[in-house]
Amino acid sequence: MWGQEAENRSGRLADGLRGLMAAAVDAVYPPVCAGCGRMVGVHRGVCPACWANLRLIERPYCEVLGVPFSHDLGQGILSADVIAHPPVFERLRSVALHDGIAKALVHGLKYRDRTDLAAMMAAWMVRAGEGAVEASDAVLAVPLHAFRLWGRRFNQSAELARAIARLSDRPFLATALVRSRRTARQVGLGATAREDNVRGAFSVTEAGRAMLFGKRVVLVDDVYTTGATVSSATRALKKAGVADVTVLTFARALAGPI
Repeated sequence: MWGQEAENRSGRLADGLRGLMAAAVDAVYPPVCAGCGRMVGVHRGVCPACWANLRLIERPYCEVLGVPFSHDLGQGILSADVIAHPPVFERLRSVALHDGIAKALVHGLKYRDRTDLAAMMAAWMVRAGEGAVEASDAVLAVPLHAFRLWGRRFNQSAELARAIARLSDRPFLATALVRSRRTARQVGLGATAREDNVRGAFSVTEAGRAMLFGKRVVLVDDVYTTGATVSSATRALKKAGVADVTVLTFARALAGPI
């Protein structure tokens, strides 16, 4: 009995200390909107105005590509693009369209070293995955080439993948998939040029083959544009024996619902 009371007092004291530390941090670094910098109630959040600007991808959408439909066409409906050009991965899910606040968050993480945004963005990505992360055996990130990683200092996709794995209690296999060939930047390239640029650029390591054979994985990237990069990475994974690939991105480039 006395031991239990002592344990309870200790727990209350620890909670109180954590509360004081959180208040001290808030006093020095007050919570601000991740999009515009306005004061908000909690860290890792956005203000109502920025939230309203976020074009979330919600149902109804294509079951494979996650392309939003302008109206509900019924359960399991596929987009014309999937029927004409089936992707090599099993499904794609994204949080929002790549404009406004979503674009600002991606650019903040990728180009302004805002790695603190990864946890918030990852939580939204897990939700957008609709159970795909929880059903997977492992989480991977689209890798950067060693030279690109050296210049940028971190891989934004890996930051997201690491946070997603932590939130979902799944292993993050950081070195199983590698970019074995240095490629040009995809920005500014057309669809065909993008495919040519990343063709054969990825491979799975020997250790990765042993860990991934027959597994279901989530492949994480920051933005889905034409699908050339994640398709090339998926081909390498499938060649190594991966059974099921879900591509999960924070944003996707799309003019609007179809």
